[in-house]
Amino acid sequence: MSEDDELPEYAERVLEVAERIPPGRVMTYGDVAEWLGEGGPRQVGRVMALYGGAVPWWRVVRADGVLLPGHELRALAHYREEGTPLREAGRAAEGHVPRLAMIRARWDGCGPESVTPHT
Repeated sequence: MSEDDELPEYAERVLEVAERIPPGRVMTYGDVAEWLGEGGPRQVGRVMALYGGAVPWWRVVRADGVLLPGHELRALAHYREEGTPLREAGRAAEGHVPRLAMIRARWDGCGPESVTPHT
């Protein structure tokens, strides 16, 4: 995007939510849409795919806790650095890449931004 390109208003709102998610916590694409009261998981995913590189993209995730295909190792490094709760992968899991422990990692959008992960 050049300086002359204006970010769509919905995209700005999605990216603002992504920036508010505390380290070590995540929101699903659907959570973000619900929090905004607009759009749905696909719209949020599209915004993240097009514009999410400038925000902590690894904190907006799939509801099943599977790491973003093609970005698993980069995301995993962020999760480990931030202390995001993970579920170790079983031996049958492709690539033995862990999943997010969604019950413990999910953030509801409430409370101070400095909330620490529940472990």
